[in-house]
Amino acid sequence: MILSNTDTIVVSELEKKFGDFTAVNKISFSVKKGEIFGFLGSNGSGKSTTIRMLCGIITPTAGTGSVAGYDILREPEGIKQAIGYMSQKFSLYEDLTPAENVRFYLGVYNIPPRRWLERTAWILNMTRLNDVRHRLTGELPPGWRQRLALGCALLHRPQILFLDEPTSGVDPLTRGHFWDFIRRLAASGMTIFVTTHYMDEARFCGRIAMINAGEIVAMGTPDEIIGAACPAQPDADLTDAFVALMKREGT
Repeated sequence: MILSNTDTIVVSELEKKFGDFTAVNKISFSVKKGEIFGFLGSNGSGKSTTIRMLCGIITPTAGTGSVAGYDILREPEGIKQAIGYMSQKFSLYEDLTPAENVRFYLGVYNIPPRRWLERTAWILNMTRLNDVRHRLTGELPPGWRQRLALGCALLHRPQILFLDEPTSGVDPLTRGHFWDFIRRLAASGMTIFVTTHYMDEARFCGRIAMINAGEIVAMGTPDEIIGAACPAQPDADLTDAFVALMKREGT
């Protein structure tokens, strides 16, 4: 794999086994700074396992890689300080208020106390949650909790933002607003790595990789993947491409 000096994520032959089960099978790819990179696949395809290896949460069984210049095998703690991570479950404490959740993550990311007031105001205003800052997070609608989780992942102004199924369980309008914000973050230079099973969302990504049974089965821009998977269907979309690829893989 030929890499450029603009790559901020690099993975080569990455593998993860759990006993005799291979969750991720020797995958290779790279992501450039400021890119929105989509990682698509059905549940159990290896998406979340991959993102957890890249975030330094679990250790790969084999292969090499770097994230924000840090080695995924030897420098997981460096990775954690350079990235923001929003998991499927939003990683929030529902018995705390939004302000208290923000305060907790300020400590997690080791942000100097002198910056807490400014960062708290910035996040609560950006997420439009200032008016409910003292309500219990568990009482807030799913879309509001989503905004809070995203805000907490951005508190330390990371180089790379990892989003693991970030819009699962929220309504289409909220999903649209969420992606508008993600595109603005990428335009500012932040790299976005997002896993999703929503094919309509993948159209917002500059490039995508489709994974099935732990193996990458297609990679490129949405149009490139559609064209390669469905050459005889001029009106095909990513859902058609995904179905065609899964049929080829025998899924």
